[in-house]
Amino acid sequence: MKPFLRSTMKPLVIVPQKPDKADHEAILDALVRYNDATSGPSGYEDVAVLLRDPDSGETIGGLWGTLSYDWLFIALLFVPQQLRGQGLGTSLMREAEQIARQRNCAGIWLDTFGFQAPDFYRGLGYELFGELPDHPRGTNRFLLRKIIVPTTESAKPA
Repeated sequence: MKPFLRSTMKPLVIVPQKPDKADHEAILDALVRYNDATSGPSGYEDVAVLLRDPDSGETIGGLWGTLSYDWLFIALLFVPQQLRGQGLGTSLMREAEQIARQRNCAGIWLDTFGFQAPDFYRGLGYELFGELPDHPRGTNRFLLRKIIVPTTESAKPA
């Protein structure tokens, strides 16, 4: 494990105007190493289910999440406005649920604002387990989860 400080001096506390992705990765990597050393391997892994334009191949939407400690966290879900109502959001979520089953996850959790899609997730069987009132002001933020039942294949002993 690489040392956290190379100097004996106190570290600087700075607030960058535009945080760098490399700084994010440095913090994330250090946190994952700490968590793994303290609580055992987290199995941290990024997960994506993408919507791509059939002509350009450009990613136009999709789902982004992370696997950690036997749960899949859905961080992002986006379907372009003109494609909504065609079942794409449901397809993205079903693919994520299949990934969670294949990885023997206990469940999936996510958060959504009141102006986004809490009813969409509830319709897919997600249950409310937390609420942050007035975030953003005038609406609430909801935390939802769904317990995953393993498939027959993923439930077989190794």
